[in-house]
Amino acid sequence: MKISLNRINDDFLFECTNSQGNSILLDNTSQPGAKGVSPMESVLMAVAGCSGIDVVSILKKQRQEITDFKAEVEGERIAVNDAKPFKSILVKFFLEGTVDPAKALKASELSFEKYCSVSKTLEPNVEIRYEVYVNGEKV
Repeated sequence: MKISLNRINDDFLFECTNSQGNSILLDNTSQPGAKGVSPMESVLMAVAGCSGIDVVSILKKQRQEITDFKAEVEGERIAVNDAKPFKSILVKFFLEGTVDPAKALKASELSFEKYCSVSKTLEPNVEIRYEVYVNGEKV
């Protein structure tokens, strides 16, 4: 796995591109007019995407009919010298459709405990919690 990073303006806007040519923009979001996400926001996005792929994949294999899937991710940061790494991350999944709540909860558990490489990478230093909502009800 390899990405490339290219500076695309005179400040802090970078384009990160993977080997298939897909890209995202990273920027210093503390500056006015930022045109990309911050690197730390991209970490939260990676957790959401990785675990979201797992949950949807598991539920599709179980023939659950998902009509809508969303996630919200919140990260709490702490100061460690001059850096501010994540201390904890909370992931909330919102599923709509003909979905068994117990299966949605189990799929989420499997993602975070077994499959999600992003959360497993962060896990030694970051507490990762999750909540699951099916058709508006917390499971």
